[in-house]
Amino acid sequence: MKATAFSPGHISCFFEPIYHKTDINRTGSRGAGINISIGAISEITIENSNKQKIETYINNKKTPFPVIDLALKYLLAENPLHITVKTKINLPLGQGLGMSAACALSTTLALTKITNISQSDAMKAAHFAEVKLKTGLGDVIACSFGGIEIRKTAGLPPWGVIEHIPGKFDLVLCIIGKKLDTKKILSDKFKTDKIIDYGRYCTKKILEKPSVENLFSLSQLFTEKTGLAEKKVTDAIKAANKFGQASMCMLGNSVFAMGKTKEICKELIKYGQVYICNIDQTGARII
Repeated sequence: MKATAFSPGHISCFFEPIYHKTDINRTGSRGAGINISIGAISEITIENSNKQKIETYINNKKTPFPVIDLALKYLLAENPLHITVKTKINLPLGQGLGMSAACALSTTLALTKITNISQSDAMKAAHFAEVKLKTGLGDVIACSFGGIEIRKTAGLPPWGVIEHIPGKFDLVLCIIGKKLDTKKILSDKFKTDKIIDYGRYCTKKILEKPSVENLFSLSQLFTEKTGLAEKKVTDAIKAANKFGQASMCMLGNSVFAMGKTKEICKELIKYGQVYICNIDQTGARII
């Protein structure tokens, strides 16, 4: 049995980590972000077996992928099945583009097509794996619903509540440096204290004035005040700002920008690999 699903990538513009002591479904982040048209497509094949075996291939290369493994094990428990996951991604991992969440969510969602598992449980499993492995906090709920979102409260529905900002435009992405270790950053108290303070402030301000322009402005403020950006990233943001608005993808050595697409591309190509995408309005889906 075989099925395929797609999940958009997701850019966190700013965020406030929220940890619930006893309920992982209420753990996540408040903040705002953008779901992008480039993401992950996962094809899952299930065969009967005498023991459970999970094989993952990323871009046709057999690759251990803990977040996919954990999400599947959450759903399947000890069920003795041979599961093959073939995932295609067109953006790098660890660059604040939600690829880890997209890989997990597209896999679990595909599983719902060939089992009696619900889409709600698929989302829960991907979120569980992301939070447990500290690869993300709010990406899964964002990727599930698409669009430009404000995560008003943390966690999964019914606790996690999302509001959308209307918007349809091209985005330019630029991968500038080596990937950031999300787990390491979220384990650093000095850094997380700043992230929490400014994430809370920016979320309050975007709820007061939910516009795309304000989203970019607050994202720039968050980037500046948290000190997470390296010099090359801040230089790239300044260069792109000449032709629109730009900021840092959280958490990655990468930049996202909107405005005069051609001119922004010409500026950002000097700093790294450039991609053009648009807003994914639909969210994760079976294809």
